[in-house]
Formats: sequence, structure tokens, C-alpha cells
Amino acid sequence: MAQLSPDHLAFGQELLKVDVLLARFSKQIDVVAGVESLPLRHAAQRVLAEDVLAPLPLPGFSNSAVDGYAVPFALLTADQDTILPVIGRVAAGEAYSGPLGQSGAIRIFTGAPMPEGYDTVFMQEDIHLFDDGSHVSLPNGLKRGANCRLVGEDISAGAVALKAGVVLGPAELSLASALGLSHLPTRRPLKVAVFSTGNEVVEAGHKLDIGQLYDANRMMLISICERWGLVVTDMGILQDERLAIGAALADAAGYHDLILTSGGVSTGEEDHVKAALNDQGRMDVWRVGIKPGRPLVVGELGSCLFVGLPGNPVAVFVTMTAIVRGLVACLRGEARAKPSHFNVRSGFAYRKKQGRLEYVRVSLSQASDGVYSAIKHPQDGAGVITSLTETDGFVVLDEENTQTSPGDPVSFVSYAASLS
Repeated sequence: MAQLSPDHLAFGQELLKVDVLLARFSKQIDVVAGVESLPLRHAAQRVLAEDVLAPLPLPGFSNSAVDGYAVPFALLTADQDTILPVIGRVAAGEAYSGPLGQSGAIRIFTGAPMPEGYDTVFMQEDIHLFDDGSHVSLPNGLKRGANCRLVGEDISAGAVALKAGVVLGPAELSLASALGLSHLPTRRPLKVAVFSTGNEVVEAGHKLDIGQLYDANRMMLISICERWGLVVTDMGILQDERLAIGAALADAAGYHDLILTSGGVSTGEEDHVKAALNDQGRMDVWRVGIKPGRPLVVGELGSCLFVGLPGNPVAVFVTMTAIVRGLVACLRGEARAKPSHFNVRSGFAYRKKQGRLEYVRVSLSQASDGVYSAIKHPQDGAGVITSLTETDGFVVLDEENTQTSPGDPVSFVSYAASLS
């Protein structure tokens, strides 16, 4: 099961860099045990546990990519159109049984096997068929092998079709199906417990008293986790009481791989989550160099990992996508690349402190020269949820950056890519 280093990853006043934290996750977290063979119908979003080899070539036979006329390339005239007799016909799902040899063209349909000795296909819209259908005129200039799909050109038998660690999506399941595989070896899904914390936090549908607000974080966390293919238990809202929080965490740790909480991890007198974690387990990380989201706790309760997220919704979103996503990938043995970033032009001026990674919420606008500009949302607050719903993604400013000016190239990542 997952274990972080016993010599705490970071504790004290110095902010831990996000890349350093993610690198330590990859070195120190064990993949959750448990592999099961699943039918393809139920394998979506699972992580493949081992390499899968192709049991057969794909395609399994050379076939036509279009409806048209198959010919041996050697029959074609080099400098002018070629007229050939139509000597046969073959459709998808059947073998050609007519005459062969260097004698004529064969009417062929998409997916039909190429007759022996035939290597080139003319699309039916490019040819001229004589009125009686006995001959066809083929235009000059087509290359040998045109419109023909060769046996094994997609993948050869015995080659690695799917690599261990891939998340099984539509494309992967399509390939497995095409190879005739009915089941795949997958890692069991992570079990995640999700709590919100705070006396001021109220479940939607209940009446609000003075100073209370509705819980915006739990539904966000559950939605993100389910998007990642995790099995989520909604544990409700914990009140700001150290012993009660500790008891709830200890109980959840007994049957989950990961616990996520939001709120209660800062330095206030009513922030009891850190103390409750240390009562029941151990805190390994606190204070990460990221904005929004600096007060972030990572720890352990026995064999269960724990992440205490900030209380503000935007900070929850940022830390989930920038940090927890990497932790989840390590826990479930997922070979995950960083989300795609691309350069855009800054449409705003901005100053920041050195030493922390900063996520600025922006909308994209295409200028007359075709280049996209990033337009900063007018409100910076980590509690402004509309700054997420009204924008397209983040401009990510690295630790060394202290000032951004209009026109500067900046790195943009969309919300969809962040959640992938």
C-alpha cells in the first residue's frame, strides 16, 4: 500500500515546490494492490495492469479502403488512362472466387479482401464505367498501393497493443475489441472518502443561519474523482471538533485508499484537521508553493493516504488538478503525462511573489493576427466560483516569474486538460 517517506517530505516554514512534491510521490508511493480481469464493457476508466500483446495482426488481411475497382498496378498504362474489362466482384465479408491474373479490374467494396495479385484500388467516383458495365476507364496517375489497407499495417501480431498504466478510454477499448479481446487485466479502482469540514458549512437544501454557507466543495471533489474513475464515498460534513474529526478519519481509513477533506488545514484556532490527523496518523506535507492552495496537508493514517485541501473552492480545484491528480496516478499505477500546455499571449499585467507556482484564471480571445490572448478574470479571490465557470483555463506562472506584462508569452492549460 502507499507509504510516504518517514523523514517528512516538507514541514516548517519553507514552501515545498509542486514539481518536487510530485516527484516524491512517484518515488515513494506504492501502487494499490489488486488486479482483476474485466470484460471490456466494464473496463472503461480502469488502469491497465500489464502490457497487452496483439494476438493477431490488424487488419488481419489486406483489404480495400474504399468502394471502387481493384487492379494489379502492373496493368496500368504510365502516361494515359487505362481501359480494362471488369472480370469479377467481391464484397466485404466474402472471399473472391472469380478469375485472377493480369486480365482485368475487379469491382470491390470497402473492407473486402484484396484478390491475390491485386494491389491498387481506384475510387468509384474517379473512374468511368462503360454503359454496359463490361469495361472501366481508369485515370492516369494513381500510385501503387493506393486505397489498399495492408495486413498488419495498424499493428502486427505479437506487438504491444496497449501498455500497462494506460487509462482505458474509447480508443483503447476499440483497439482491444478489434483484436478480439473480450477481457483486460485491470487494477482495481481506488476507494476514496470525501469530507467537507467546518461549523459554517451546511448541506444544500437546509436553511442557512447567520454566518453559514452551503457546501460547494464536496460535490466538486466527488465529481472530479468520479471523472477519474475512482469509487467515492460521500462522508458528509465534519464539525470543527478535533476528537470527532479524528474519529471519523480513523474510521474512514479502515476501508479506503485515500481520504480527501476540504477546509481546516490553515493556522487558525478552529482549524483542527492537522491536529486530528496527527492524533490518528502522521502529517508529512504542509505549505506547498502554489497559489491558490498553499495550505495543503498530505499525510497517512495507517495504509491510507490523506490529503487535506484548502477551504476555498477555487483553491480546491487548483490543488486537485495540480497535485492530487498526480498522487492518484501514482496510487493506481497510471502512466500519466502532464496535461498539455500551450503558449498564448498575455492580455494582462500581473505581479506575483517569487517561489510559488501561480494559477491565474483566464479566458481566451483570438486577435486579428490569429494569436490567442489570455484575458484575466477581474476577480482573484479563491472563493469566487464564477471565476471558474466564466473562464477557459489557467495561465500558469512558474516559481521564478515575478511580473507578467501585456504581450508576454505565457503558458495556458485548459480546465479540460487539467482534469484529464
